[in-house]
Amino acid sequence: MRKAHKRVLALAAVAAMGLAACGGDSASTEDTTAPEETAVEETGADYGNLKVAVVYIGVPDDKGWTYQHEQGILQLESELGIEVKRVENVPEGDEAEATMEALAAEGYNLMFATSFGYGTPMARVAAKHPEGCFQWATGAKFLLTSEMGGEFATFDDIPANLGTYFGAAEEARYLSGIAAGKASASGKIGYVAAFPIPEVIRGINAFTLGAQSVNPDATVQVSWTKTWFDPTVEKEAAESLLDAGVDVLAQHQDTTAAGLAADARGAKWVGYNSDVSEAAPNAWLTAPTWNWGPFYVQTAKAVAGGTCPNEEYYGSMADGMVTLGSFGSSVDADTQALIAEKQAAIIDGSFAPFDGPVSDQDGKEVVAAGSRPELLDLLGMSYFVKGVIGSPQG
Repeated sequence: MRKAHKRVLALAAVAAMGLAACGGDSASTEDTTAPEETAVEETGADYGNLKVAVVYIGVPDDKGWTYQHEQGILQLESELGIEVKRVENVPEGDEAEATMEALAAEGYNLMFATSFGYGTPMARVAAKHPEGCFQWATGAKFLLTSEMGGEFATFDDIPANLGTYFGAAEEARYLSGIAAGKASASGKIGYVAAFPIPEVIRGINAFTLGAQSVNPDATVQVSWTKTWFDPTVEKEAAESLLDAGVDVLAQHQDTTAAGLAADARGAKWVGYNSDVSEAAPNAWLTAPTWNWGPFYVQTAKAVAGGTCPNEEYYGSMADGMVTLGSFGSSVDADTQALIAEKQAAIIDGSFAPFDGPVSDQDGKEVVAAGSRPELLDLLGMSYFVKGVIGSPQG
């Protein structure tokens, strides 16, 4: 999720109380299946009725979040032979709404918004333009309801032409934790993290559990930056962790600053968002990465065929939205084989990163043995697991 947003914090309360996303029909609000193929033919298809736009929180050359979305948009353009309108560096709030309203007024009938804080602006514009199809990255519709502080009275009042999309990055986080746990001689690992919201907390926990699966005494020390993209702040956070004795760094950030800091100290590094091993090849271990292209392509095909997908799509390693980057030279063959084995288990469903037992920092069991958390519990995660050093409140 881009930008910290007050309403996302309410997810923690939802998970704690077991509150359904939409009355008693919470399961229907999360769809883990990819958008279906439409009647549009693959060969000789006419996509002339499509006008596609994407609203970016950053710029495509950030080598992080926006860069990886851009790769998906490029795939969409290549496969469908159309040109996508890009609007970059759009702040959340009123400016985002004005930007989307202008695009809709210009006839863009498929719009992607790649930041969590774009949800309310996009929903407002979608309500005014039922002829268009609007897709909100990393969102959750029930957060738009009055029950959660939003402006729609009920879930059913949310525009029917609004869909959401995100994915289970925690799966790749766990696998990257295995690489980190194997690489750490001291068992002290650092994590440069943006904002204390469930998405980031969930990733830190999954990463920690992965590291502890091969290095049971491993700890993960967190340094909060309160920014998604600030190389200077990220570098300072990374260096503070290295000064504290960590020998591997991970991150939930949009730049390579942590990797460069690790490289300068002879430490190892787990990146995020995209495979940027070239930034610090000596430090590089691997990275949880995203593959947005198939979702963008299939959604555009659906709209061209006359359907606006309005599911809450939560991708995974099984469908290819969540991926793992290349391995650095210091990740040995045995570690790669172990990661491949765990990845296969994740994909076939026989294993998930938060399979119990799982305990929080205080030793309290939060997932019982033999249990697996529901998706809403994951989306509302507000605690750190045992072995994480730092506060989940930031």
